[in-house]
Amino acid sequence: MYNQLQFTPSHELVEQYAPLVKRIAQHLMARLPASVQLDDLIQSGMIGLLEAASKYDMSKGASFETYAGIRIRGAIIDEVRRGDWTPRSVHRNGRRVAEAMRQIESREGRDASDREVADELGISLSEYHALLQDSMEARLFSVDELTEESDEGSALQFEGDNLSPSDEVSQDAFRSALVAAIGDLPEKERLVLALYYDEELNLKEIGSILGVSESRVSQIHSQAALRLRSRLKGWN
Repeated sequence: MYNQLQFTPSHELVEQYAPLVKRIAQHLMARLPASVQLDDLIQSGMIGLLEAASKYDMSKGASFETYAGIRIRGAIIDEVRRGDWTPRSVHRNGRRVAEAMRQIESREGRDASDREVADELGISLSEYHALLQDSMEARLFSVDELTEESDEGSALQFEGDNLSPSDEVSQDAFRSALVAAIGDLPEKERLVLALYYDEELNLKEIGSILGVSESRVSQIHSQAALRLRSRLKGWN
């Protein structure tokens, strides 16, 4: 593959941004089981980088790094999801938590607290936090799904390369709903998402900023993801 690429215009971009693949893979690796190998993630990410190099169109306004980052994350996440290493019980418990949040917030008209969700599920607070920890390890988001882009927001349009006009409209509507849902999250959950996805800090670094343990950051992240799932249920 190297011999074929070295004579193409995209090879320079691939060589320059290969370290970005490794950085993104390591960032995601921190949230995956030990059975997942870093080399496998990097290989998948390189496929995303190659796709980015071949499809990038600077006329659409996004920098190549922004566009490549989206493609790389997407390729890695797709590969991990295809592996489906997450136990069914984790998926099931995630759905239970999201539904409990939805019911509480519909009933109370405000954010559901940890204690309220645990009570709704009929479990202790420590058991609820354990569910969040398990869910965190199973949940992956690409950066464009969880952040409202600023001047480089046009990078998102590249995701619709092969979509029909109606699909693009639906995708844009979903993104708008997702951005609104993120904006309505409790402040600490919004901050964790911003530090993790925008600033690309790891859980330990975020914990130092917030003055909480790494495991608590993991729980907050998972709770934010499940809260978004409950609030965007109509988009399934």
